[in-house]
Amino acid sequence: MMSGSSPQRWHRRKDDRPAEIIDAALKLFTRKGYAATRLDEVAARAGISKGTLYLYFESKDALFKAVVQATVVPEIERAEHYIRGYRGSAGELVRKLVFQWWETLNDSGLRGMPKLIMAESGNFPELARFYVEHVTNRVRKLLASVIRLGVEQGEFRPCDPYIAARLLMAPIVFISIWSDSLLPYEEPDFDVRAFLDQHVEIFLHGLLSGTDATHEP
Repeated sequence: MMSGSSPQRWHRRKDDRPAEIIDAALKLFTRKGYAATRLDEVAARAGISKGTLYLYFESKDALFKAVVQATVVPEIERAEHYIRGYRGSAGELVRKLVFQWWETLNDSGLRGMPKLIMAESGNFPELARFYVEHVTNRVRKLLASVIRLGVEQGEFRPCDPYIAARLLMAPIVFISIWSDSLLPYEEPDFDVRAFLDQHVEIFLHGLLSGTDATHEP
Protein backbone atom coordinates (compact mmCIF):
# COMPACT_ATOMS: atom_id res chain seq x y z
CA MET A 1 0.00 0.00 0.00
CA MET A 2 1.26 3.44 -0.85
CA SER A 3 1.82 5.77 2.08
CA GLY A 4 -0.05 9.04 2.27
CA SER A 5 3.12 10.99 1.55
CA SER A 6 3.88 9.24 -1.75
CA PRO A 7 1.70 11.46 -3.97
CA GLN A 8 3.35 14.54 -2.47
CA ARG A 9 6.79 13.14 -3.22
CA TRP A 10 5.67 12.35 -6.77
CA HIS A 11 4.35 15.84 -7.41
CA ARG A 12 7.41 17.48 -5.92
CA ARG A 13 9.64 15.24 -7.97
CA LYS A 14 7.67 15.99 -11.14
CA ASP A 15 7.79 19.73 -10.53
CA ASP A 16 11.54 19.55 -9.97
CA ARG A 17 12.24 17.66 -13.18
CA PRO A 18 13.00 20.60 -15.50
CA ALA A 19 15.53 21.99 -13.01
CA GLU A 20 17.10 18.55 -12.54
CA ILE A 21 17.37 18.04 -16.29
CA ILE A 22 18.95 21.48 -16.72
CA ASP A 23 21.44 20.79 -13.92
CA ALA A 24 22.40 17.45 -15.48
CA ALA A 25 22.72 19.04 -18.92
CA LEU A 26 24.92 21.87 -17.62
CA LYS A 27 27.33 19.40 -16.04
CA LEU A 28 27.54 17.26 -19.16
CA PHE A 29 27.71 20.13 -21.65
CA THR A 30 30.56 21.84 -19.81
CA ARG A 31 32.45 18.58 -19.22
CA LYS A 32 31.99 16.79 -22.57
CA GLY A 33 30.97 19.58 -24.94
CA TYR A 34 27.70 20.13 -26.75
CA ALA A 35 28.32 17.79 -29.69
CA ALA A 36 29.53 14.88 -27.55
CA THR A 37 26.67 15.05 -25.04
CA ARG A 38 23.78 12.69 -25.78
CA LEU A 39 20.28 13.29 -24.49
CA ASP A 40 20.08 9.75 -23.11
CA GLU A 41 23.11 10.62 -20.94
CA VAL A 42 21.36 13.75 -19.70
CA ALA A 43 18.23 11.74 -18.93
CA ALA A 44 20.21 9.08 -17.06
CA ARG A 45 22.03 11.69 -14.99
CA ALA A 46 18.70 13.34 -14.15
CA GLY A 47 17.22 9.97 -13.17
CA ILE A 48 14.54 9.87 -15.86
CA SER A 49 13.94 8.16 -19.19
CA LYS A 50 14.85 9.78 -22.48
CA GLY A 51 11.15 9.84 -23.37
CA THR A 52 10.38 11.82 -20.23
CA LEU A 53 13.09 14.33 -21.10
CA TYR A 54 11.34 15.00 -24.41
CA LEU A 55 8.19 15.98 -22.52
CA TYR A 56 10.10 19.03 -21.28
CA PHE A 57 12.63 19.75 -24.03
CA GLU A 58 11.97 18.94 -27.68
CA SER A 59 15.62 18.83 -28.74
CA LYS A 60 19.20 19.20 -27.56
CA ASP A 61 19.19 22.70 -29.04
CA ALA A 62 16.15 23.63 -26.94
CA LEU A 63 17.76 22.10 -23.85
CA PHE A 64 20.97 24.06 -24.32
CA LYS A 65 19.05 27.31 -24.67
CA ALA A 66 17.06 26.46 -21.55
CA VAL A 67 20.33 25.87 -19.67
CA VAL A 68 21.56 29.34 -20.63
CA GLN A 69 18.22 30.94 -19.76
CA ALA A 70 18.02 29.18 -16.40
CA THR A 71 21.62 29.55 -15.24
CA VAL A 72 23.47 32.43 -16.92
CA VAL A 73 20.69 34.91 -17.70
CA PRO A 74 19.39 35.18 -14.09
CA GLU A 75 22.89 36.19 -12.94
CA ILE A 76 22.96 38.95 -15.55
CA GLU A 77 19.51 40.11 -14.48
CA ARG A 78 20.63 40.27 -10.84
CA ALA A 79 23.61 42.40 -11.84
CA GLU A 80 21.39 44.69 -13.94
CA HIS A 81 19.03 45.13 -11.00
CA TYR A 82 21.91 45.90 -8.65
CA ILE A 83 23.35 48.51 -11.01
CA ARG A 84 20.01 50.29 -11.36
CA GLY A 85 19.92 50.96 -7.64
CA TYR A 86 23.63 51.60 -7.16
CA ARG A 87 24.88 54.90 -5.81
CA GLY A 88 28.60 55.32 -5.42
CA SER A 89 31.96 54.92 -7.11
CA ALA A 90 31.88 53.44 -10.61
CA GLY A 91 35.35 52.02 -10.04
CA GLU A 92 34.20 50.19 -6.94
CA LEU A 93 31.20 48.90 -8.87
CA VAL A 94 33.50 47.52 -11.58
CA ARG A 95 35.48 45.68 -8.93
CA LYS A 96 32.35 44.26 -7.28
CA LEU A 97 30.94 43.04 -10.59
CA VAL A 98 34.17 41.33 -11.66
CA PHE A 99 34.65 39.43 -8.42
CA GLN A 100 30.97 38.60 -7.98
CA TRP A 101 30.87 37.22 -11.50
CA TRP A 102 33.94 35.06 -10.89
CA GLU A 103 32.50 33.70 -7.65
CA THR A 104 29.25 32.91 -9.44
CA LEU A 105 31.09 31.07 -12.22
CA ASN A 106 32.88 28.89 -9.69
CA ASP A 107 29.97 28.28 -7.33
CA SER A 108 27.38 27.46 -9.99
CA GLY A 109 29.43 25.29 -12.33
CA LEU A 110 29.23 27.90 -15.09
CA ARG A 111 32.98 28.37 -15.41
CA GLY A 112 33.12 25.95 -18.33
CA MET A 113 30.50 27.82 -20.35
CA PRO A 114 32.87 30.25 -22.16
CA LYS A 115 35.12 27.34 -23.17
CA LEU A 116 32.08 25.40 -24.37
CA ILE A 117 30.83 28.26 -26.54
CA MET A 118 34.27 28.95 -28.01
CA ALA A 119 34.76 25.28 -28.89
CA GLU A 120 31.33 24.67 -30.40
CA SER A 121 30.53 27.99 -32.11
CA GLY A 122 32.00 26.99 -35.48
CA ASN A 123 29.88 23.85 -35.76
CA PHE A 124 26.76 25.27 -34.11
CA PRO A 125 26.47 28.91 -35.20
CA GLU A 126 22.83 29.17 -34.11
CA LEU A 127 23.80 28.37 -30.52
CA ALA A 128 26.65 30.88 -30.73
CA ARG A 129 24.27 33.57 -31.97
CA PHE A 130 21.85 32.75 -29.16
CA TYR A 131 24.62 33.01 -26.55
CA VAL A 132 25.92 36.30 -27.96
CA GLU A 133 22.42 37.79 -27.97
CA HIS A 134 21.37 36.65 -24.51
CA VAL A 135 24.69 36.70 -22.66
CA THR A 136 27.65 38.42 -24.31
CA ASN A 137 25.81 41.49 -25.59
CA ARG A 138 23.93 41.95 -22.32
CA VAL A 139 27.09 41.70 -20.23
CA ARG A 140 28.87 44.15 -22.51
CA LYS A 141 25.94 46.58 -22.33
CA LEU A 142 25.89 46.23 -18.54
CA LEU A 143 29.59 46.97 -18.19
CA ALA A 144 29.38 49.83 -20.70
CA SER A 145 26.66 51.42 -18.58
CA VAL A 146 28.95 51.32 -15.54
CA ILE A 147 31.83 52.88 -17.47
CA ARG A 148 29.48 55.53 -18.88
CA LEU A 149 28.39 56.29 -15.30
CA GLY A 150 32.02 56.78 -14.30
CA VAL A 151 32.55 59.19 -17.19
CA GLU A 152 29.41 61.15 -16.32
CA GLN A 153 30.49 61.40 -12.69
CA GLY A 154 33.92 62.67 -13.71
CA GLU A 155 35.55 59.60 -12.20
CA PHE A 156 36.66 58.15 -15.56
CA ARG A 157 38.17 59.92 -18.54
CA PRO A 158 35.99 60.18 -21.69
CA CYS A 159 36.15 56.97 -23.71
CA ASP A 160 34.08 54.63 -25.85
CA PRO A 161 32.27 52.65 -23.13
CA TYR A 162 31.69 49.63 -25.36
CA ILE A 163 35.35 49.31 -26.30
CA ALA A 164 36.29 49.75 -22.64
CA ALA A 165 33.76 47.05 -21.73
CA ARG A 166 35.42 44.66 -24.21
CA LEU A 167 38.81 45.43 -22.67
CA LEU A 168 37.42 44.65 -19.23
CA MET A 169 35.74 41.42 -20.36
CA ALA A 170 38.54 39.88 -22.43
CA PRO A 171 40.93 38.82 -19.62
CA ILE A 172 37.98 37.49 -17.60
CA VAL A 173 36.88 35.28 -20.48
CA PHE A 174 40.50 34.22 -20.98
CA ILE A 175 41.00 33.19 -17.35
CA SER A 176 37.68 31.29 -17.40
CA ILE A 177 38.82 29.24 -20.39
CA TRP A 178 42.40 28.84 -19.14
CA SER A 179 41.26 27.74 -15.67
CA ASP A 180 39.19 24.99 -17.25
CA SER A 181 41.87 23.78 -19.65
CA LEU A 182 45.63 24.42 -19.34
CA LEU A 183 45.94 25.96 -15.88
CA PRO A 184 45.90 22.66 -13.91
CA TYR A 185 48.85 21.44 -15.99
CA GLU A 186 50.77 24.69 -16.16
CA GLU A 187 50.41 26.47 -12.82
CA PRO A 188 48.19 24.46 -10.46
CA ASP A 189 48.78 26.95 -7.62
CA PHE A 190 48.00 30.02 -9.73
CA ASP A 191 46.01 32.62 -7.78
CA VAL A 192 43.11 33.59 -10.01
CA ARG A 193 41.84 36.22 -7.59
CA ALA A 194 45.25 37.91 -7.61
CA PHE A 195 45.14 37.87 -11.41
CA LEU A 196 41.70 39.48 -11.45
CA ASP A 197 42.71 42.02 -8.81
CA GLN A 198 45.73 43.06 -10.89
CA HIS A 199 43.61 43.22 -14.03
CA VAL A 200 41.02 45.48 -12.40
CA GLU A 201 43.72 47.73 -10.92
CA ILE A 202 45.41 48.23 -14.30
CA PHE A 203 42.08 48.70 -16.07
CA LEU A 204 40.83 51.31 -13.61
CA HIS A 205 44.17 53.14 -13.56
CA GLY A 206 43.87 53.60 -17.30
CA LEU A 207 40.34 54.97 -16.97
CA LEU A 208 40.82 57.30 -14.03
CA SER A 209 40.16 60.92 -14.89
CA GLY A 210 43.34 62.98 -15.07
CA THR A 211 45.64 59.97 -15.50
CA ASP A 212 48.33 60.85 -18.02
CA ALA A 213 48.23 58.10 -20.62
CA THR A 214 50.88 59.61 -22.86
CA HIS A 215 54.37 58.17 -23.05
CA GLU A 216 57.63 59.79 -23.96
CA PRO A 217 59.12 58.45 -27.22
